[in-house]
Amino acid sequence: MLYGKDDRNKMQSYTAPVFGSAASECDIPKYRLNHCPMEPRIAYRLVKDELLDEGAARQNLATFCQTYMEDEAVRLMGETLEKNAIDKSEYPRTAEIENRCVNIIADLWNAPAALSYMGTSTVGSSEACMLGGMAMKFRWRARAAAAGIDISARKPNLIISSGYQVCWEKFCVYFDVEMRAVPMSRGHMRLDTGRAIEMADEYTIGVVGILGITYTGEYDDIEALDAKLREYNRNAKVTVPIHVDAASGGLYTPFIEPGLKWDFRLENVVSINTSGHKYGLVYPGIGWIIWKHEEYLPKELVFKVSYLGGETPTMAINFSRSASQILGQYYNFLRYGHEGYRAIHERTRHVAMFLAGTVEATGYFDIYNDGSRLPLVCYKLKGDSGIPWTLYDLADRLQMRGWQVPAYPLPDDLSRTIIQRYVVRADFAMNMAYEFAEDFGRALDELNHAHVLGIDRHEGKVRGFTH
Repeated sequence: MLYGKDDRNKMQSYTAPVFGSAASECDIPKYRLNHCPMEPRIAYRLVKDELLDEGAARQNLATFCQTYMEDEAVRLMGETLEKNAIDKSEYPRTAEIENRCVNIIADLWNAPAALSYMGTSTVGSSEACMLGGMAMKFRWRARAAAAGIDISARKPNLIISSGYQVCWEKFCVYFDVEMRAVPMSRGHMRLDTGRAIEMADEYTIGVVGILGITYTGEYDDIEALDAKLREYNRNAKVTVPIHVDAASGGLYTPFIEPGLKWDFRLENVVSINTSGHKYGLVYPGIGWIIWKHEEYLPKELVFKVSYLGGETPTMAINFSRSASQILGQYYNFLRYGHEGYRAIHERTRHVAMFLAGTVEATGYFDIYNDGSRLPLVCYKLKGDSGIPWTLYDLADRLQMRGWQVPAYPLPDDLSRTIIQRYVVRADFAMNMAYEFAEDFGRALDELNHAHVLGIDRHEGKVRGFTH
């Protein structure tokens, strides 16, 4: 391009301060495209400033999703955003790295060496749950028809604790499956395995065991469920398998409780999903699912796609997506190794237990989860506390100091019980825990001496963070 005398005035736009520019003088375009382009530095600043009043992710105690990765991992992921994970023939080394991740995870979950396990990455564990559910449904349909059952007589059903994550409700709606939710109760804050078996029949595609219930962090007793299903399946026309939703615990438990039997060591566990972006320590956007043997993944669900010069077998709901999260997962596996993950998770567990002790020492709360298993703290107000404030008030008070803390009702039969929960992640070090404990104490003191409370303590609706 040639420049001349008439272009001298353009220098002003190149050197104008961001907040001295014409773009900063008026509200930014929101629902229609602006007519002219703007400089990248100005566009960056204006978008960045749109996010100013959001909470700091590191102070978000509502989410399990990771809010920190090492600079080298971020650089690697940023440099590979353009790679399409579906293009196996175009990016064969990326495909090999995904294959390595599947094998590493299968090893952590004790996949039998004698069986041909299969697995894939997904966009989070919600997609993985959908794939696991579809595999169970299609496999049930073939086996039920072979057993002489009229598969069109009524809907197939899925059995799960009422503490399920919403992706399972979506699966049942999307794929026309009846959800049989086993209610949680004060005596069973996880799956009541006895009631689960009572609900099973020849139309049951499977039972879901949850390794880390979203509400409380509790683990379903999957070993006990497996024992009951072994007995049930002896006389069943169609045997009932277990899918383990290990979104939270799948990349945590193998390092902290390697002796706990919840995985492929159990006879009836045929598939497991997890979130790489939870305790796999990757930024949001990566999940994994593995089937114990290829027989548990019906062939009609595996598509061979001729794409960009190569034939690609795929079993996914999504298609094109960036491979950066897969590479971030492999970076973490390579970087931390078994001992690195164990050390990080063990330290995270200690922080959670410290916070639980801080909460319990106030005398106001009953602890549901003290962080000794999944690093999560969960509690409710004591029924006889006689205090005029609620957990919603406490959540609001903590948010004034930047801490995003959820308060919400338990599901179904326990919906009148309001609980509060902290998720402790790898980036929540003990120094931050001490800061939070100080702010927690100040919040309680302020509430106890407050003259005006904004929330009706009898109000039952959900407020604030509801992860």
